[in-house]
Amino acid sequence: MLDVLYEDNHLLVVNKPAMLATMGVAEGEPSLLEVAKEYVRRKYNKPGNVFLGIVSRLDAPVTGVVLLTRTSKAAGRLSEQFRERVVEKVYWAVVEGHLEPRVGQLIDHLRKDERHRRMHICTRNTPGALLAELGYQVLEKIRSHRDAGQATFAHLEVKPHTGRKHQIRVQLSHAGYPIVGDRKYGSRRPFPTGIALHSRRLVVEHPVTKERLELEAPVPKAWGQAFGIVG
Repeated sequence: MLDVLYEDNHLLVVNKPAMLATMGVAEGEPSLLEVAKEYVRRKYNKPGNVFLGIVSRLDAPVTGVVLLTRTSKAAGRLSEQFRERVVEKVYWAVVEGHLEPRVGQLIDHLRKDERHRRMHICTRNTPGALLAELGYQVLEKIRSHRDAGQATFAHLEVKPHTGRKHQIRVQLSHAGYPIVGDRKYGSRRPFPTGIALHSRRLVVEHPVTKERLELEAPVPKAWGQAFGIVG
């Protein structure tokens, strides 16, 4: 069942569940793109192939706002907004440990490891190095029931200023604060499904009407069960 956050003749915005790839899967495997196409096909009784463009995507274990376009014109205009970095992207994350200072920035250089399908921190002079920048704010410290009296997790609001693959995951891990459930990048704590990273809000200019769109997705129920975070 597709969780639709916003829909008109030009856009389809959905709240992606954990462990569903956005696109690019092997034939026969489910993806958000194919689920969304089937939704449009049935709702609007469209035979044949349905056009949907994806201008924002999330890793399979990540949840939250994904923006799809229903026309090529909308796709082109929104892609330009992402390239020019005028889109506001806000994520929520729960990480292991005490993050200090409570407000700050992380600036690193990343390189792709295609063989292992992950990213690594590197020096700026490394061939293929990509600049990665993000800002964060600690929203609250969360006390573990197992470690009474000790705050063992931090609930963050993260704003990436660049759009590198796995950026938030690898930068927070490198700083010593892996995202809960993210075993690929060093987490030792379990999470019910996926990882504790959620695309909370996306702010864009509508490609046709030019109005400001603030697109927000509620966190999955697993966040309430694990950390008492709702909304």
